[in-house]
Amino acid sequence: MSLRVPLRRTASSNTQGSTKAVILVGGPSRGTRFRPLSLDVPKPLFEVAGHPIIWHNLTAIAKVESVKEVILIGYYDESVFRDFIKDSSKEFPQFKIQYLREYQALGTAGGLYHFRDAILKGKPERFFVMNADVCCSFPLNDMLKLFDDKDAEVVILGTRISPEAATNFGCIVSDGHTKRVLHYVEKPESQISNLINCGVYLFATETIFSAIRSTIKRRTERPRLIAYPSSDNLESSFIADGEDDENPKEVLRLEQDILSDLADSNRFFVHETKDFWRQIKTAGSAVPANALYLAKAFQNQSEEIAKPSGKILPPVFIHPTADVDPTAKLGPNVSIGPRVTIGPGVRIRDSIVLEDAEIKHDACILYSIIGWSSKIGAWARVEGTPTPVTSHSTSIVKNGVKVQSITILGKECGVANEVRVQNCVCLPNKELKRDVVNEVIM
Repeated sequence: MSLRVPLRRTASSNTQGSTKAVILVGGPSRGTRFRPLSLDVPKPLFEVAGHPIIWHNLTAIAKVESVKEVILIGYYDESVFRDFIKDSSKEFPQFKIQYLREYQALGTAGGLYHFRDAILKGKPERFFVMNADVCCSFPLNDMLKLFDDKDAEVVILGTRISPEAATNFGCIVSDGHTKRVLHYVEKPESQISNLINCGVYLFATETIFSAIRSTIKRRTERPRLIAYPSSDNLESSFIADGEDDENPKEVLRLEQDILSDLADSNRFFVHETKDFWRQIKTAGSAVPANALYLAKAFQNQSEEIAKPSGKILPPVFIHPTADVDPTAKLGPNVSIGPRVTIGPGVRIRDSIVLEDAEIKHDACILYSIIGWSSKIGAWARVEGTPTPVTSHSTSIVKNGVKVQSITILGKECGVANEVRVQNCVCLPNKELKRDVVNEVIM
C-alpha cells in the first residue's frame, strides 16, 4: 500500500529558513551491546576522540546557521544529560539545547511523534534527525543544499559499503542521475544495493508527521494484533485496543515503518557521502570510531591533537591533565583521558585510555579500551586483534568461537605485572593475575 502525503512547500523554503535538529539518544535498555562501558556511562556520553559521542553531532549542527534549537529525545533519566547540556549550552550558544524524555521506548519515529508539539513549536519548515550512535562527518549543509535544490520532502544520508555487509543495514535504491530514492528496504534478505542508510535525515516537517499519522491510522484499522518483536529483539511493537492517533502508545520506527512508504512520494532524495561513516553499536566499535574522528581532527589541524614527534605518531589526543612519560610511544589513533598516568617505555596504539587509569612502565596496549581508574602493571600486554578498515564489525572468530576483536576493560580493573590479556571483555572491578585469551571475564 503506497503512502500519500501532502507535498506542499512554503515559498520561503531556502537555506535561511527555519530549521531544527533532533538527536535520538535511545535509552538504558538499548545499551546492552555497549557493555561493560555502558554500566558506568550512558553510551551517548561515552568519550570518543576526547569528547562525548553526541558532542560530535552538536559540532556538526553548529555549522548549520539556520538551526537555532536542538532537541535530544530518549528515555534515559533527565538527570543523565543535565551537566552535558549545561556545558554544551556554553560551548554552542548559537542554539538552544533541551532533552525530552519518553515515557517508554517509543522507537525512532514514535519519539518524534510523541514530542511533535515541541518540534513544531516556532513552525520550523524542516528538521534534521540524527541517530546518536553514528560516527561520521555529518555533511548537514550538503544535505540542506540538496533539499532546497530538489524541492525535497526528505533527504537521507547514504554511503556505500561492501555488498556482503549491506544487508545488515537499510538499503537504498536510487537514481544515480537525479539522486531520487526509488526504493528503501530495511535489512533485506537478498542484496539489492550497497548504498545504505547512515541514520541521518532531513525532513519537511509537514511530510514526516503526515507519514507517521498515516502509518498509525493504517495500523489502527487492522485487526487487533499481539506484540511482535523487532529485528534486533531489543524492543517490541504493539497495537493496543482503543488507541487514537493523538496518543499512540505503539513503537514506531523510521527505518522499518516509515521510510519505505516515503519512497513513493517522488520527493525523497539521497545525499551520498564519500567521507567516513560507521555505527557505534558495540563497545568495541568505539575504537574504530575514535580513529575516524581523530583522523578528521588531524586533517582539520585541530589544536586538540598532539603535535607529531618521535614518540607521538598522529593522530593522538592527550587530555591536558594527563601525565605521559616522554619515553612512552603513543599512536596512531590513541585517546588519553583526564588524569591518566602513563609510565616510561609504554607503547599504546589504536586504543582509548579512560580517565584516572594508570599504565605502568613498559606495558603495551593495542586495539583496546582501558576503563576508568583501571591499573595496568609493568610489562603487561593488553591487546585486541586489528580488523580491516572496511569491516563494519568488531567481532572475529577464534577457534570456531565468535569473540570481540577489541579488548575492553571495564571500570577499576587491574592487570598484574607481566600478564597478557587478548581479545577479552572484562567487567568492572576485576583483577587479572593470569594470562587470559578470548574470554569474557565476569
